[in-house]
Parts: sequence; C-alpha cells; structure tokens
Amino acid sequence: MQDGPAPLYEVSDLAALDFDPFLRQALRTEPVIRIRLPHGAPGECWLATRHDAVRFVTSDSRFTRDIVGRPLPTMNRYLIPLDRAVSFVDPPDHTRVRSVVSSAFNRSGMAALRPRAQAVLDRLVDAMVAAGPPADLIQHVTSPFPMHVIGAMLGVPEADRPRLRTWASAVLTRAKDETEVERAQLVKEEARAFFLELARERRRRPQDDLVSELGAAVDSGRIEEEELLALATLMALNGWHAVRNHTSNMVYVLLTDESLRSRLRSDPRAVPAAVEELLRWIPHKHGVGQARIATEDVEVAGVLVRRGEAVYVSYVAANWDERCYPEPHRIDIDREGPPHLAFGYGPHHCVAPLLARMEAELLLTTLLARLPDLRLAVDPAQVPWQKDVLIRGPVALPVTW
Repeated sequence: MQDGPAPLYEVSDLAALDFDPFLRQALRTEPVIRIRLPHGAPGECWLATRHDAVRFVTSDSRFTRDIVGRPLPTMNRYLIPLDRAVSFVDPPDHTRVRSVVSSAFNRSGMAALRPRAQAVLDRLVDAMVAAGPPADLIQHVTSPFPMHVIGAMLGVPEADRPRLRTWASAVLTRAKDETEVERAQLVKEEARAFFLELARERRRRPQDDLVSELGAAVDSGRIEEEELLALATLMALNGWHAVRNHTSNMVYVLLTDESLRSRLRSDPRAVPAAVEELLRWIPHKHGVGQARIATEDVEVAGVLVRRGEAVYVSYVAANWDERCYPEPHRIDIDREGPPHLAFGYGPHHCVAPLLARMEAELLLTTLLARLPDLRLAVDPAQVPWQKDVLIRGPVALPVTW
C-alpha cells in the first residue's frame, strides 16, 4: 500500500513516443493509487492503471460520469466537451443518445464507407506524389484524410472542413494559461454555433449524412437539440484529431522499425493485426481523461474507494500491463492476450473504433503498396512533436521515396 503523501501527476511533453515514466512506475506498485493533479479542486483522487482495475472502474455502474459542475482535481485547466456531451451522461440517457449514430459506425456502415474513404486517400497520395519528394506526409495525407472522412460523414461542406482542424487544435490541448482557456471556450462556442446552423438547415432539407440523422432524431423527440450539438461537435473534433495523431504515430513507427516494415511489405494481410498491436503499444494520450465519481463505497482491486471520491483510469498504462502483455515494450503483431483498451471500455468506449481501424488499415496498406520505398527524409530525432496536446503525435513527418 502507498505510504506518505500522494504524488503529483503533472504531465510533461515526452520525447517522440516514449512511455510516461509516472505510469511505468505506477504499474510497478498497486493496481489503484492515490495521486494529486495540477488543476481544479485541491486534494487527492484515485488512478487505476492495471488492465483488470481499469476495466472494472469503466464498466461498473457504481461509478458515474455525471461530473459537470463538481469540484474535482483535474489534469487540464478546463472541461473540454460541451456540457450536454454524451461523455458526461450515464445510461440509460447515454445509451439513448449514442443509439442515434451507432448504426453509422457498425460493420455494414464501414463496409459502405470504405470505397469512398479509399478514393479520398488515393487522391491525397496522388497529389503528394505529383508534388514530389521530400514531402510532409501529415500535411498531404494523415491530416486531410480523416478531416474529409469525418466531414463527409457528418455532412460538413468541404469548404468548411478545415475549421474542424482549427477547432480541435484549440480545444484538445493542455491550456498553458487562462488566455488559452478563454480561447478554447470561444472556439467551443464557435463550433456549437456552426453545428446549430448546419443542423437547422439539415432539418429543413435533409441529406444523407449524420447531422441530418441527428436532426431527424430531434424532430422525433429521441434527443434534444443541445445533445445533438454536443455529439456532433465531439465526433467532429475527435474524428479528426485522434485519427490524425493515431495514424501519424503508426506511420512514424513503421518508418523507424525496419523489421515491422519488412513484415508488412511481405505480408500485407498482417496489416490489421499490426494496427491492433500499434493501438496497444503507442502511448497515444498525455495524462488522464475525465474522472468518474463513486456513488457508493466500492472496493477496486483490494482498495476501498469511498462514495464521492474521484477515480481516473489510464488506458495507456493498462495497455502496457505486463500481467496481460508480456514484454509490453516490444511490438509483436502475433501477440496473444486480451483486447487492448485504446478505445476505452464499458459504456463510454469510443463510438467509432471501426472507423478509426478502417482509416488506419487503409492508410498503411496504401502507403506500403504505392510507396514501398517510403522513408523519413530526416533523422528520427529531427521529427518535431506536438506540445501541450492531449493525444500525442508529430507536428510533421518529412518523407521521401
């Protein structure tokens, strides 16, 4: 058990894809530890790091995500989503809101989307090849690809899609000061106003897109307009930001791991397995996300969490739990073990894991097939990485072929 005061978990920007040393140490101690966080209400909270403890906390109904307005220790200076975001709603309301869009992200929905996504990707790669090397793969491919895919799914006009990138870059960051907090709040309101106007237009003239589906759900009474706005904004920002960084990280690993690259060149059918292992291996998030609150006393992995106490989980740490994944630091696409938790667990797991997987698989398969000699144009140590972001990723990937 822990002795002494709880340690302060204050995330700093790590080099490339280095694993967080705080989480590494936490995995060596207890499944659930007491910590302090740098912002929000003073005091201690809990952090679950091991795979079984993380799954327990995120799936047990005695922990609520209804945290808006509660004084909590936090990693960030402000609460990121809109107040009616599905992130902060428990079942059955959480289930009700998610059900409106769930069919768009199921297997049949992805099968229908795949040819269109491939066509977008091919156009982007064509343009990069036409421009010639060296090129920034992020600027040409891994940033615009998810922006256009999620933009088209939602029904965001093509001319407006770059705004998704601007909004996400402002909102999904660790605000360094109050000026950045104010900017993030203004951007959230700008995004809300945009989707309010778009949704009302789609309710007058529906099209084949998600905002039209959400608008129809408002008209039928399944959801409220504020829920529509929060859900559309969340999908738009995460649908670009998370996939942009996930796929950029994967390509970086591919271009710096010759054995993995050779394996996938010789066996393209292994790409889906590689995507799963990279989702497990890449420490994609800085720090921790949103808290859960115990609604009654609950024992977690032998630790008593009292009613009203805040519990955070680390999916990054759980994915490196050596009790589930021997030698977790090693990339092994033939690895056996429980499914990774990169998309979360329980009712609040990511709404679109199949979309993220599809985009990653298309990207790696296309690059390996069309640009088999793709390589970094600079030393790996010279690749610049984003600062103060919640989901880690490089600023640029200079490549040649």
